[in-house]
Amino acid sequence: MSLIVQKFGGTSVGDAERIKNVASRIARSCADGNSILVVLSAMSGETDRLLSLAKSIVSDPRGRETDVLLSTGEQVSIALLSMALEELGVPAVSFTGSQVKILTDNIYNKARIEDIDSTRLRATLDDGKVAVVAGFQGVDAEGNITTLGRGGSDTTAVALAAALEADECQIYTDVDGVYTTDPRIVPEARRLSQVTYEEMLEMASLGAKVLQIRAVEFASKYKVKLRVLSSFCDGIGTLITTEENIMEEALISGVTLNRNEAQVMMVGVPDRPGVASSILGPVADANIEVDMIVQNSAADGATDFTFTVSRDDYDLTLKILNEIAETLSAREVRGDRNIVKLSIVGVGMRSHAGIASRMFKALSKENINILMISTSEIKISIVVDQKYSELGVRVLHSEFGLSEASGVK
Repeated sequence: MSLIVQKFGGTSVGDAERIKNVASRIARSCADGNSILVVLSAMSGETDRLLSLAKSIVSDPRGRETDVLLSTGEQVSIALLSMALEELGVPAVSFTGSQVKILTDNIYNKARIEDIDSTRLRATLDDGKVAVVAGFQGVDAEGNITTLGRGGSDTTAVALAAALEADECQIYTDVDGVYTTDPRIVPEARRLSQVTYEEMLEMASLGAKVLQIRAVEFASKYKVKLRVLSSFCDGIGTLITTEENIMEEALISGVTLNRNEAQVMMVGVPDRPGVASSILGPVADANIEVDMIVQNSAADGATDFTFTVSRDDYDLTLKILNEIAETLSAREVRGDRNIVKLSIVGVGMRSHAGIASRMFKALSKENINILMISTSEIKISIVVDQKYSELGVRVLHSEFGLSEASGVK
């Protein structure tokens, strides 16, 4: 008997009919002799509805009570699915994060999993029942409900698969796998049969919405066999695995677009040791994640310090920088919401030269100006004006032949 963790996202359980369809799919997996643990998101749109409700009370809902509110979304979906399974004759038990005891730190709205007590889940599975667990949530050492941030149900699923040493973790979504880019932008985009953990980690961090980045980190760390599948059609999906299991490495595996980017700049800061820490320290203290960073020194002994954050954190970041600008004797603080990040990803970049020049040349032919550049061993990211976002994706997808069967051009 194989132990399989199956995670279903909000669209998969968007209404009663879809919940019944998910129950039927789980029942078939059980009939095949598998032991099944299910992780669910809230029903599609429910988290946004709850946030909207909170915003009708307070202008900026954060902290403990927001987590108490948002956690109720998954409680609804796990109860309904358990009922649907029982109706099909499949014994099922629902668990909230606190009932499992998914232990997290105490950073509300963005908590991280520290430990999982799998005792109750193992007993439920050993008793021949399906365990239905609420994703996205946990509990801190003081017993407070916490949530893991957007997409946190993926992290819950992979963490549970690791804790239970599951044979496979299957992430069911509204797409049938990981594509070379967003098919809504490039209809010719291909579904990838396999990608490495490293490539998927880059894609997730760069804007690919199929998997949440912390879920991929967990899978890579604990070597969890991870597969992305569709809730609405059958197929083998995309397997995320180790590099040594990939028979042939493509030069470039994918092109990603991240629209949730904003740029901030502190202009005319004295160029002296400790300036970067003085700027980024307060930003980090506010639990704001910084992405790309560029520092330019001028002949007059000043420097311009530029970095990107998510658009959700843009206003708070500007507020922080304006507060410390006078202390640092900076000339001014600037910002720009109207940017996006384009990236190309591929483990094949390790053994091929000239990828960056091809990328930049292809973009220049379309008069797309590059504002920032960041590279790693297997990816190149650039910031461009948001009006070039989809054109940039199409140009790069074509340049590297990602519509072709081999993925190499």
